[in-house]
Amino acid sequence: MIRIDTVWLGVEPLDMRAGTEAALARVVRVFGAAHPHHAYLFANRRANRMKVLVHDGIGVWLAARRLNQGKFVWPQDASTTLSLTHPQLDALVLGLPWQRIGEAGVIRLL
Repeated sequence: MIRIDTVWLGVEPLDMRAGTEAALARVVRVFGAAHPHHAYLFANRRANRMKVLVHDGIGVWLAARRLNQGKFVWPQDASTTLSLTHPQLDALVLGLPWQRIGEAGVIRLL
């Protein structure tokens, strides 16, 4: 399996026709560099398709995912990037509200 230590979410939409080179160029432009064992996620404007670029330390992998119904829960503020935990990534790729996973889902007051 490919080791992924950190997951980054690019908020600005990506043209899903983009191949490996275009996606890698976007990663370098948005995040400054493609670091080994990091995954970079981008969605299209409608947020029903996602591309994931992973740098495994030797080369890059590009994967795509499309939801048949609904859309991915994607932030609207295009001026930022976010880091996700692995449980948040698992929820995101299923189309679930990943923002509620982890500390955001903790109930502290009754």
